Amino acid sequence: MISLRFAKASALVAAAAAIALSAPLHADGDIVCKAGPQSGWQKIAKLKKKVWLEEWTLLKMQVEGDCYEVYARTKEGQAIEAFFHPVTLEKLVVFRRGQEIYRAEGFTG
Repeated sequence: MISLRFAKASALVAAAAAIALSAPLHADGDIVCKAGPQSGWQKIAKLKKKVWLEEWTLLKMQVEGDCYEVYARTKEGQAIEAFFHPVTLEKLVVFRRGQEIYRAEGFTG
């Protein structure tokens, strides 16, 4: 009886792991902006205006890999994570609760 429960639990754990591993990852390290050397980047402070124009409340901005990463709240109060190209300040990808909700046309990074 115990070994049958263990086998069922093991099967469930294995199935959950397989699903999790097959799903696309949305971690910070997955976004690549191909921005070139930092000497060509715009100052991160210039990004504040873009965030304001999006009608977001800025929580935090930082460099992540070769992108600018923004943590903010939308005007509806939803927490988001967004990535911007540091040379053009173009919005590239936006995530909410781990789900991608925006991707710039043609961006594959």
